Amino acid sequence: MSETIRWGILATGWIADQFARDLARTDGAEAVAVGSRTEEGAAGFAGRHGIARAHGSWAELAADPGVDIVYVATPHSAHHEATAACLAAGKAVLCEKPLTLNAGQARDLVDRARDGGRFLMEAMWMFTNPAVRRALELVKDGAIGDVRQVQADFGFAAGPLHPGHRLRDPRQGGGALLDLGVYPVSLAHLFLGAPDTVQANASLTPEGVDATTGILLGHENGAVAALTCSIESLSPCVAVIGGTEGTITLGTPFAAGGFYRPDGLTLHRGDAEPERIDVPFEGLGYVHEIEEAGRCLRAGLLESPLVPWQSTLDVLTTLDTVRDRIGVHYGADTV
Repeated sequence: MSETIRWGILATGWIADQFARDLARTDGAEAVAVGSRTEEGAAGFAGRHGIARAHGSWAELAADPGVDIVYVATPHSAHHEATAACLAAGKAVLCEKPLTLNAGQARDLVDRARDGGRFLMEAMWMFTNPAVRRALELVKDGAIGDVRQVQADFGFAAGPLHPGHRLRDPRQGGGALLDLGVYPVSLAHLFLGAPDTVQANASLTPEGVDATTGILLGHENGAVAALTCSIESLSPCVAVIGGTEGTITLGTPFAAGGFYRPDGLTLHRGDAEPERIDVPFEGLGYVHEIEEAGRCLRAGLLESPLVPWQSTLDVLTTLDTVRDRIGVHYGADTV
């Protein structure tokens, strides 16, 4: 692997634009190609970001011999198709979260990556965020005692959405859960592990996707996680990790970024005054996952120890169970 990791970007929407901006400010990483469903879309994106090669199809990008790794930035309903194509072409892949619409699709991609000896990582940027990593270190060091609960919420008021909008379309994995709920569920998994019990309630749109969902995860040791997500109401977007000797709070109420992209944390132990610990992130927040993917490629790893395959599979298994509890189904659930 060369010192500079050569990136291809698959898709040209808003999140691909944000990623490309952070890629340009990351040492040892360079965007060399972009792929879209149309030549016009690829050329426009390449022009905006100074990318040398523009491909008018995903297959052409996947076949580009000058690309080391592809960032998949499609809507999540296309993640499986796009990632599978890139892995088949011999490319490493960083795929936007959630990795797929369900755990079955994710297992298929993990099997393909393992069998083909290719690196695969879900772009769960929260797991590479410096403040979240610092919170994990504090918990490991016993700063708040034994963790007994996690509380986290992520909600925004999307406003009126036409019935065909992706957030209302079950064919596209619409609803709050996969767009927003994946963050609080992932955070709970990070600090408590996979749950033993899953309870959930939700309000559904006329199309049958969740507008607001509440989740309660239980563990055999008695620890619990209380989580909410919504596309119809604002929420503080704060997370609290509660232990027997203190708490860690991630995110500032109603601030941009919230707990899923924090620039610090607040540690509160016993009767002591709360301690603010600043741990800023680089760029827009994508830099750290780009660096982690590059580190893994240079080390010859197939999966990241910060975002391991089993963690991705466990979270999607929990999300599948939540959807079963609230009665939300996607066409891809047969896979």
